[in-house]
Amino acid sequence: MKRVYNFSAGPAVLPEEVLKEAAAEMLDYNGTGMSVMEMSHRSKAFEQIITEAEQDLRDLMQIPDNYKVLFLQGGASLQFAMIPMNLMKNGVADYIVTGQWAKKAFQEASKYGKVNKIATSEDKTFSYIPDCSDLPVSEDADYVYICENNTIYGTKYKTLPNTKGKTLVADVSSCFLSEPVDVTKYGVIYGGVQKNIGPAGVVIVIIREDLITEDVLPQTPTMMQYKTHADAGSLYNTPPAYGIYICGKVFKWLKKMGGLEVMKQRNEEKAKILYDFLDESKLFKGTVGKKDRSLMNVPFVTGDADLDAKFVKEAKEAGFENLKGHRTVGGMRASIYNAMPKEGVEKLVEFMKKFEAENC
Repeated sequence: MKRVYNFSAGPAVLPEEVLKEAAAEMLDYNGTGMSVMEMSHRSKAFEQIITEAEQDLRDLMQIPDNYKVLFLQGGASLQFAMIPMNLMKNGVADYIVTGQWAKKAFQEASKYGKVNKIATSEDKTFSYIPDCSDLPVSEDADYVYICENNTIYGTKYKTLPNTKGKTLVADVSSCFLSEPVDVTKYGVIYGGVQKNIGPAGVVIVIIREDLITEDVLPQTPTMMQYKTHADAGSLYNTPPAYGIYICGKVFKWLKKMGGLEVMKQRNEEKAKILYDFLDESKLFKGTVGKKDRSLMNVPFVTGDADLDAKFVKEAKEAGFENLKGHRTVGGMRASIYNAMPKEGVEKLVEFMKKFEAENC
């Protein structure tokens, strides 16, 4: 069966090479006579899988020794609560709201303390990133929170906010490992892996050690304390073992491809093909200002809801899957994560040109 070009925002396209390796090892992983799905998370075989996965991620991101890497469950959405529960020592946090996920994180954190919305782009349907060079950061804020790449709206911070010395916490779910990152600029970086790294069911948290303490909000469940998982090496309970195994394979694929500098170049090339067409098109137009455009998620519209629906239908018939925009904004969205080949973007643009010629 021919594989389609999958432009889903997540769960999303994975490297074909990784899927083939996993298929080959499905019944017998590395001579164990069993699948990783069946093996004990306390076994030596799995211990090697998770240890190698962490080390490869540390290599890729150049994660300093004073940061812990945690493989957790509950997706990015559980982090919306875990972050305030663990980090709100003064009971105050500042949030920059640039999309639906940052908004949900803000609302969740508001249950646990005083949460200030110090900037937002809600006035223009989250179509831009606000100026974050001189924000009214609260003197007693425990942290400043951002969602770095906004999957639904296709915006990305090109410059991190000036947090005026406060700890920066970032949800990087949809730009994870798409480009080099200076981990030391953050207190916490976290992301669900189902967009750029692996199957749904794993969230990776990279957290500076001084932020991992027993001083958490009263009645914080044991399972929602970073210290619980850091002390147990992500093995306090049964982890999402198969998901971690696939993540590990993707890390090795990324290293083989040349690392994050190479991925950034590839991602810029792919995005340019699509954005250049959108800038010239008579029918389609992008919805984000040039300076804030994401390399990962590209939303676009025709301006006519019926024509948008026709495009999505015909694109699907032509082998381009999951191009329908998020239900909150409509239109179309092409998510072009690391594993989307350049050829997929080129073919999509060819199809869009054909559609334009037939419908303009």
